[in-house]
Amino acid sequence: MSDEKTTHFGYRQVAVEEKATQIREVFDSVAPRYDLMNDLMSLGVHRLWKRRTVALAGVRRGQRVLDLAAGTGDLTERFVGLVGKEGAVVSTDINATMLDRGRDRLVDLGLAGNIHYAQVNAEALPFAADRFDCISIGFGLRNVTHKQRALEEMFRVLRPGGRVLVLEFSHPANLPLRKAYDLYSFSVLPALGRLVAGDADSYRYLAESIRMHPDQETLQTMLEAAGFERCEFFNLSGGIVAIHRGYKL
Repeated sequence: MSDEKTTHFGYRQVAVEEKATQIREVFDSVAPRYDLMNDLMSLGVHRLWKRRTVALAGVRRGQRVLDLAAGTGDLTERFVGLVGKEGAVVSTDINATMLDRGRDRLVDLGLAGNIHYAQVNAEALPFAADRFDCISIGFGLRNVTHKQRALEEMFRVLRPGGRVLVLEFSHPANLPLRKAYDLYSFSVLPALGRLVAGDADSYRYLAESIRMHPDQETLQTMLEAAGFERCEFFNLSGGIVAIHRGYKL
């Protein structure tokens, strides 16, 4: 268990003030091969998970979307087409390298004008209250040091009637799948990271961070504690990934 001075970094305990630096180092390392590794690790299925997240968001033309931990901008890319010129998407990440890669990729796709970029910490969002119609965070919450604080910040900047979508690796629903997933995560994934990205340790951390992340029911309870209502989750790929949705009413 962590006390107020330490927190987990994968399976290790580190000082709270050191975790953000170590997370930055992980993503600085994986950024050049991030998109390729996502495709290889999931056999391309991550695209379906993200498509499902956007569908559950119910974003409409003219709305404002905050995409936290946007990385290379997969969710941002999809939201931009939905909000149109009348709306806006704020694409954010705590890691400058990832944010830059996302901006470059979206500009190369010709997407500009209704996208804004900001390097932010999800635990202390620099936005006014009741600002956004929808907030998404894809595969980023598990890397946040104080997850409850981040959820409370999301609730603060979401307008009444708005919704939050948390797309994250989770806990497989049955034991055989869980065992197979563990074997893949701790044997295949680091080896793939070493061969493709030249970094086995970062991908070992990513596997460990998934195991340390709250399970589906616990995360739903955390959303409710932050103030969200009508909270629910949707298991994908047998619970390897889950989408949590909640509303600010």
